[in-house]
Amino acid sequence: MKINNFNQYQLSKILKEKAKEEGFEPVGIARVPGSSRIKLRTAALERWLEAGNYADMNWMNAPRRKNIETLLEGISSVVAVGLNYYVDKEQNPETMQIARFAWGNDYHKVIERKLKRIGKWLKKERPDCNWKVCVDSTSLLEKAWAEEAGIGWIGKHSNVINSKNGSWIVLGFLLCTEPLTPDEPAKPLCGKCEKCIDACPTNAITEPFVINANKCITYHNIENRNLNLPKEIVDSMGNWIAGCDICQNICPWNTKEIESSKDPEMQPKEWIMNLTNQQIFNWSDEDWKQILVGSTLKRVKPWMWRRNANAIKEKEEN
Repeated sequence: MKINNFNQYQLSKILKEKAKEEGFEPVGIARVPGSSRIKLRTAALERWLEAGNYADMNWMNAPRRKNIETLLEGISSVVAVGLNYYVDKEQNPETMQIARFAWGNDYHKVIERKLKRIGKWLKKERPDCNWKVCVDSTSLLEKAWAEEAGIGWIGKHSNVINSKNGSWIVLGFLLCTEPLTPDEPAKPLCGKCEKCIDACPTNAITEPFVINANKCITYHNIENRNLNLPKEIVDSMGNWIAGCDICQNICPWNTKEIESSKDPEMQPKEWIMNLTNQQIFNWSDEDWKQILVGSTLKRVKPWMWRRNANAIKEKEEN
């Protein structure tokens, strides 16, 4: 096996090119331990947890999230990538609404497959290098490291915003022990705009950059395992059956023209675009099992779909 004698800068440049060939855009690199902003973001996470804003999402309290060095021994660099999931199509407004991130195939698996190919290439070039793939199911302070790597800044709705793709990106990370050339951290460009804060019907964005999951529609219709949803959530959720894009739809960085993803993995499933309330009740548990194959929405169990649909139906009837 021939090993190219790339220097650090060359290796970093080619690594980012490989990532773009996999369909990632933007792509950036950060060095561990990062700048002072990592400490600031970690402190912000601790305040958020202490305030109880994580609702029942206890995994957010994992100690490893506060120290990236526990995820990979000898870690030196972080390759951060964004995968555009915006598709220039609209759901039927009269039907049940599903957040855009879930229209296509399970992005966790899509990102993982792509990043593993890059990691294997890196291992061939640097046999002594160890690497690890992380998506948002890993205990990583992912938005802070995306910002540190320069692929976007954290908006006031707490999503990462890229100047080209807006916040319609899902994040992935390749942690590695190889020293790579870092990019400049991203600079926040939200300015005085607070449209996302004003648009949230449940006031879940309690202050810029702070989301109280206890008030968030997406938390309740995807993560909440209680048999009934809070009345104040139901009163404000409209037809949002799984997820919610209200704060993203209003963002000026998302209302400009954005390139529609051509990645076949990101294309919307037909049932998602025209889902009716009645279908949700008609489908059996086995039907749901088949429908949700390969979808990130598998975490929404059949009884939760029915719970959400029933709440919407009862609200409309009253």
